[in-house]
Amino acid sequence: MDMINVKINGIAVSVPKGSTILDAARTAGIEIPTLCFMKEKNEIGACRICVVEANEGRGFRIVTACVYPVSEGMEVLTNSEKIQKARKTTLELILSTHEKKCLSCVRSTNCELQKLCRDYGVEDTTFEGFKPEYELDMSTPHLVRDNNKCILCRRCVAVCKEQYVSVIGANDRGIDTNIGQAFNLSLNNTPCISCGQCTAVCPTGALTEKDDTDKIWEALSDPTKTVVVQTAPSIRATLGECFGMPIGSNVEGKMVASLHRLGFDKVFDTDFAADLTIVEEANELVERIKNGGVLPMITSCSPGWVKFCEFYYPDMIDHLSSCKSPQQMAGAVIKTYWANKAGIDAKDIVVVSVMPCTAKKFEIGRDDESAAGVPDVDIAITTRELGRMIDRAGINFTSLPDEEFDNPLGEDTGAAVIFGATGGVMEAALRTANDWLTGKDNTDIDFEAVRGTAGLKQATVKIADLELKVAVASGAAAAKVVMDRMKAGNPDGWGFVEIMGCPGGCVNGGGQPIQPQYVRDTVDLKAVRAKALYDQDKASALRKSHESPVVKTLYSEWYDGFGGHKAHHDLHTSYVARKKYSSR
Repeated sequence: MDMINVKINGIAVSVPKGSTILDAARTAGIEIPTLCFMKEKNEIGACRICVVEANEGRGFRIVTACVYPVSEGMEVLTNSEKIQKARKTTLELILSTHEKKCLSCVRSTNCELQKLCRDYGVEDTTFEGFKPEYELDMSTPHLVRDNNKCILCRRCVAVCKEQYVSVIGANDRGIDTNIGQAFNLSLNNTPCISCGQCTAVCPTGALTEKDDTDKIWEALSDPTKTVVVQTAPSIRATLGECFGMPIGSNVEGKMVASLHRLGFDKVFDTDFAADLTIVEEANELVERIKNGGVLPMITSCSPGWVKFCEFYYPDMIDHLSSCKSPQQMAGAVIKTYWANKAGIDAKDIVVVSVMPCTAKKFEIGRDDESAAGVPDVDIAITTRELGRMIDRAGINFTSLPDEEFDNPLGEDTGAAVIFGATGGVMEAALRTANDWLTGKDNTDIDFEAVRGTAGLKQATVKIADLELKVAVASGAAAAKVVMDRMKAGNPDGWGFVEIMGCPGGCVNGGGQPIQPQYVRDTVDLKAVRAKALYDQDKASALRKSHESPVVKTLYSEWYDGFGGHKAHHDLHTSYVARKKYSSR
């Protein structure tokens, strides 16, 4: 590999040919500030915050570090007086059109623009003049767009393009430039899949999830309501980040303790419904294999992916498993089985779900998601929203003792825990299908070929006399690759496919804790967070969904066997073909 020798603030470093000044600085242990930059996704040099002085033998001149390539013998100054003045001026220019309501902004203290202004001593702008004003776009259940806080960094545009859907982009020119939808449509009139990846990369408060926490506070204060909360598998691996804990910390016990202190009547684990999903999904797969059903069967746990299929591949909806997602199954069981056991009318139960995914806010309003005649789930919030609730309640999260989920819907298996990582649903389903098709209690249950953070993974799994070819995709762009291959006649011969709407799966969902872009560029969040889930799976006494005590009890006390009518009514759903540009 050809190496280039440069000096960054007098420090000699060698970097591969083709590296940028930003790459070289990071190699030297120096972080150059950025706002628009996202490694390998948005390298456009637009914000001008990353400017440095570079000397290639013709004297120092100002260049943008994120896109400017290094050359042999180059000298770079990253913090000279001229550079600090240039960055401060740029920040003042950005602030001249920025709505500065920092005290009430959801991103206050976790805003990249705010931090840079603090670092460079910028309190206000000296540039006054025309300031565009925009109405908030609150047309979808999952997102709020506030262009008054937008700095035109285009990170959201880049990640939406990475997700293939590209429903947002730059409109107009000059001072009127704004980020929005084509023809100024509201977001709900576009084929947005509600993944929320844009909210995770926005450096300010211009894009946020729609906050539903006030609905929860209201429900908790209503003596006529029984308020039950459920938490998705991945939340235990990410919630700690909201309180400064290391990435990948498993905070299950503290999470449960905080939910008890918030006042929920019951704290249940969505994992029990993940086990239930696997049992129903594995049964459906076996039935399709034995009876010539539509193959490959595709998992339906990710509402962002399901919405993507409905928009972009409506003619292939039959490939989707009819199983509800774990969130919806949990709500269905709570409002039927548990309500019956507790002697509570389903209409008096408020089910709250804590999810890694903004698309879950859309999912709770779908048709055919009401096993008890009322919505299975009433309120869905993100990991971030739960973090804010804990702060608002004055709960010292890091000092909490570990507590356990409430019974009877608080038990799970390791198979359920790994749902939060890409490949986890596939592996969990294969563990159960393997036992059922072989008629054995198999001990070799680690299907490592479907693990990892790659966007698309393929494997051939031998189960009994069957060689089952499977695929695992995460992120809508990878989903498109899979669906296009299937439309071309499935030349890979897949029989079972897992698709998640977000790259890396739920651990990287659009509702997960915000991390600065520098962290996103230098830490594999997907892998570190997923490791916490796989570690818990490995340590679990039960690692197959069909071994779950809750699942066994449900089928013996409530449902009429696997694949029975009652289970199908409560735990399965239907899908619709969606028009790409019409009100929904």
